[in-house]
Amino acid sequence: MDLIYRSTRNDKETATASQAILKGLAGQGGLFVPERIPRLDVPFEELSRMTYQELAYEVMKLFLTDFTEDELKSCIRSAYDKKFDTPGIAELVKKDGAWFLELFHGSTIAFKDMALSILPYLLTTSARKNNIKNEIVILTATSGDTGKAALAGFADVPGTKIIVFYPKNGVSPIQEKQMVTQRGKNTYVVGIHGNFDDAQTGVKKMFSDPELADEMDKAGYQFSSANSINIGRLVPQIVYYVYSYVQLLGRGEISPGEEINIVVPTGNFGNILAAYYAKNMGLPAAKLICASNENKVLFDFFKTGCYDRNRDFILTSSPSMDILISSNLERLIYQIAGEDAKKNLSFMKELNEKGIYTITDTMKSRLKDFYGNYADEEETAAAIRDMYRETGYIMDTHTAVASAVYKKYLSETGDLTKTVIASTASPYKFSRSVMRAIDPAFDSREDFELVDELCRLSGVKIPQAIEDIRTAPVLHDTVCGKEDMCKEVKRILSL
Repeated sequence: MDLIYRSTRNDKETATASQAILKGLAGQGGLFVPERIPRLDVPFEELSRMTYQELAYEVMKLFLTDFTEDELKSCIRSAYDKKFDTPGIAELVKKDGAWFLELFHGSTIAFKDMALSILPYLLTTSARKNNIKNEIVILTATSGDTGKAALAGFADVPGTKIIVFYPKNGVSPIQEKQMVTQRGKNTYVVGIHGNFDDAQTGVKKMFSDPELADEMDKAGYQFSSANSINIGRLVPQIVYYVYSYVQLLGRGEISPGEEINIVVPTGNFGNILAAYYAKNMGLPAAKLICASNENKVLFDFFKTGCYDRNRDFILTSSPSMDILISSNLERLIYQIAGEDAKKNLSFMKELNEKGIYTITDTMKSRLKDFYGNYADEEETAAAIRDMYRETGYIMDTHTAVASAVYKKYLSETGDLTKTVIASTASPYKFSRSVMRAIDPAFDSREDFELVDELCRLSGVKIPQAIEDIRTAPVLHDTVCGKEDMCKEVKRILSL
């Protein structure tokens, strides 16, 4: 039986999996959620003997029920291939008492590759299934990593264009260079004068504009999204949490049914929501530890039940988490509100109009799976430095936030449950911040000198993604005001 998806803001709006992937965002700004979380139907011991690709099929088939077996296996085969530099696709490395789940072995060296390698195939398959004749315009806001991973995934994919907006001074130099050197006749990159929340708000506004949708339809276009607001981004992320568990099981590190904790550095809440969905599918996960940087809106939410974005936006060394409006949290709010779309809509209306909402005590009691904390800039740098000195392992800044928060959790609770930490990016992507944390004297060096020094210290080969941009020419240099984003889209599409 097909799994139906509903909008978090309107119970009556439903879609099949392929329709939800095509739309990206539901009406009224809502997000599509499955009407139920399916249960894993293969024993963990059997899953532990599977390849990543085989496991991905077993998980994703439960959510993408209107895809045939051949269609889904073809998408998986095309996505998880030699563009990853390790046969296992993700690696599990034990350091300092925890397992780091390295999700950065794809072509753009960040965890977004895990989902954005497959999304173009899911999207083009969905278009064929639904007889879509329009050209699909992928419209995306990025805090640094989604942009490049989406651009790489959709570059020169027939029947698509991709437009990425990013905060001009809010990403790392390597992140920016990766985006602005992107090749592809259908790729467009635009910097905005503003922060990630401004970019994300602008994108959501365009998705919800019926006049723009009509104008685009007449010109033969329709929007879809590569952000984690698209269920086609979220479902593939569930896979690697199941994979980490069965890897530990297969290695004899845990026994069948033994619970693990999962730590996720979190900004837009999509990556930790995928872990929550995995837990709801039957994964033996105990605590889901939500790690924030100094933009600690999620930490405050888990502590108080009040979500308040009315605060200063702080630029940090972990820019992919510099977010004050965590879009995917809405999916969790909808669930803990008893799947009440009206109640959820009222919270989102308050957030939009006043920048704040407070959940009920009953809803707060349903957050017991989560623990939230944060690491400031000093603690993040110390986590990188200490890990390197003690083990020789070098983490990126986002993973360091997660590592520092895990230490706080251990200190507060004494909970010795075996723990997986999502390592979301290669340290090469944030080489300046990483090297500065190890020794401030490195800060005087040029960016690519730091890359070479990082290679020397870590003993890890420089990823091809970094070598590719050393001398690559800038192909995208458009910058606009946050209020002119729609104008830019119309210019690009000649509307």
